[in-house]
Amino acid sequence: MGFGFNLFFIFILVPLTGILLIAWLLSRKLLIGKIIGFIWLGIFGLVLLSGIVQWLTSKTVLDKEDYYGEYVINRDYFKGKQTDWQYNHFRFEITDKDSILFYVTEKDKILKTYLGTIKTTDPKNYNSARLIIEMEQPTYHILSDNPTTYRNAWNFYLVFKSPKFKNVFFEKGKWKPIE
Repeated sequence: MGFGFNLFFIFILVPLTGILLIAWLLSRKLLIGKIIGFIWLGIFGLVLLSGIVQWLTSKTVLDKEDYYGEYVINRDYFKGKQTDWQYNHFRFEITDKDSILFYVTEKDKILKTYLGTIKTTDPKNYNSARLIIEMEQPTYHILSDNPTTYRNAWNFYLVFKSPKFKNVFFEKGKWKPIE
């Protein structure tokens, strides 16, 4: 919990509980015992609710294995012809053998494959593993630099800086024809 909660606990909750406990022991009134119970039940409920909310909203911590899979252009960030064109022309796959296969495509037909390898940084240094791509040369302009990983509560996406397209957003998923 935070600093404010600690102050509240030490200077308000503990003394109030002590006073109510002494009053309850001296008077033996059931109402005072119920008040103590409701106060502490409320505090435990708030602590539990706070823990659940923090768990639900905390960013995904990535390991190397989390990067394995197929990636397609994320069409949710930008809509339109350019995004649809990129979706139909670029996708890649990271295999469990630590290789990356970047595909230049024409919809479902693969025109060219660029090969490379991947590794990740130590998660202890960055709180989550970061992807490092080493491509065979010459490579495609999208892969000229390592991607930036953006993590959400339940997933993540990769952003590559392209000299031609600026930011190119990829998400995990299988390619499907656009209708």
